[in-house]
Amino acid sequence: MENKLAERVVDAMFENDWFSQWLGIERVLVANGKCILKLKIRKEMLNGFNILHGGIYYSLADSALAFAANSYGIKSVSIETSISHLKPCTVNDEITATTQEISVTNKFAIYTINITNSDNVLVATFKGTVYRTGKLWFD
Repeated sequence: MENKLAERVVDAMFENDWFSQWLGIERVLVANGKCILKLKIRKEMLNGFNILHGGIYYSLADSALAFAANSYGIKSVSIETSISHLKPCTVNDEITATTQEISVTNKFAIYTINITNSDNVLVATFKGTVYRTGKLWFD
């Protein structure tokens, strides 16, 4: 039942999330406080060094954060995020963002998101804090 709510919330979010759709994000897992997303790197995502632009790593992690944080059915928005880029990726690689819920209170939640490449090597790590508004996604 709880995971059904999480899936319903993320479906509603994703339906109007044109940016995540444009990125080509694939939802692998959505559950309470959890999210796994995948993304195949396209050449238009590369920067001048011919490696994945840091904004793409960030965007994938930010979407994973949003989906995990909202999965309980309470509207939540990020208030602080940071990312560390550990290894480069390039075209046709597939990256996976996996969330881990660190702390949840009535008003705030903290998550880490690890991004790995096709060889399951850690390529970036992201930390996000969200504000939980108390407003429900559905009645």
